[in-house]
Amino acid sequence: MSGIYIHIPFCKQACHYCDFHFVTSMKHKNRLVAALQQELVLRKKESEQNKIETIYFGGGTPSVLESTAIDAILDTIYTHYEVIDLPEITLEANPDDLTPEKIEALATTKINRLSIGVQSFFEEDLKLMNRAHNAAEAMKCISLSRKRFPNISIDLIYGIPGLTDDRWRENLRIALELEVPHISSYALTVEDDTALKSFIEKGIIDEVDDEQAQRQFNILLDVMQLHAYENYEFSNFGKAGYFSKNNTAYWTGKSYIGIGPSAHSFDGERRAWNINNNIHYMKAIEANTLPQEVEELSLVDRYNEYIMTGLRTIYGVSLNFVESKFGENFKVYLLKQSQSYLKDHLLYLDGDTLLVTRKGKFLSDGIASELFMLNLTT
Repeated sequence: MSGIYIHIPFCKQACHYCDFHFVTSMKHKNRLVAALQQELVLRKKESEQNKIETIYFGGGTPSVLESTAIDAILDTIYTHYEVIDLPEITLEANPDDLTPEKIEALATTKINRLSIGVQSFFEEDLKLMNRAHNAAEAMKCISLSRKRFPNISIDLIYGIPGLTDDRWRENLRIALELEVPHISSYALTVEDDTALKSFIEKGIIDEVDDEQAQRQFNILLDVMQLHAYENYEFSNFGKAGYFSKNNTAYWTGKSYIGIGPSAHSFDGERRAWNINNNIHYMKAIEANTLPQEVEELSLVDRYNEYIMTGLRTIYGVSLNFVESKFGENFKVYLLKQSQSYLKDHLLYLDGDTLLVTRKGKFLSDGIASELFMLNLTT
């Protein structure tokens, strides 16, 4: 089984923290949609051995597309790829796009899951991040969407400068009251070449506080556990039956095809990524050329990726899998590197599976980097 990710590189305005590839001009929207369809046709052989079980419209802001454009893209997939009977088809959406009319239009497509970029239910946070919606729109669109899309996820951000613990708890309370079955929650990070970094450097916005972020992550864990959400991946929490199949595929190493400018692909042995320039992307596709770079992953690369992804999930890192897939020397190295973290109760062993403890969760990426193999010739 594999998935298809489709990058829609359009946004109404630039969020201050975002470093994803997007443009705010809709001038070439129709041409870009045609290019996405053409790339899907050009790459159909890449999935000949696999059925498609997830389709994910990300961005950017996919909800700026008309339902006819979404239908056209999905029709191309169904024409040229083998899709399972009940695939998970997700559309990322912003609250300001999800009007009653838009929700009804989306409900006529094959989309069966919405991922709504709420980020916060408070105006001061939304203004700091330069989000296009307001708090009232966020709450209203969730209530309306749930009537047509039972499978809904929302994004929430913690660690925002000025976000008190009480206000963070209130964000979570509102999400629970709205009966959202899946929540993706991220610490605000300061990326290069973003407005947020510039504002912090100029003293306009306070610096991001790591201690605040860790504290609010722990509040998140407590609240989610209390209300029967499983933290199946570091940033993802789902009720039983509502884990994102798309997210799970990424974190368990399944293959996927990335369509669109800046989109990444993975087939288990190599990674590829498309150029992150809309005009150059469209010109290349129109000339039947794939505008991508490819990286062959070494055995060490694949081991390191398995460690990074495994430790972020409830599935952990299997010592038996490491030995069978990468060799006994990798298993020996992993156990040796893990000892101090086991002793400090940041990691624990459940049978042959290495997992992070509650105490180690917020540090999981840093722990994983210490378990990487860097200087071994394979």
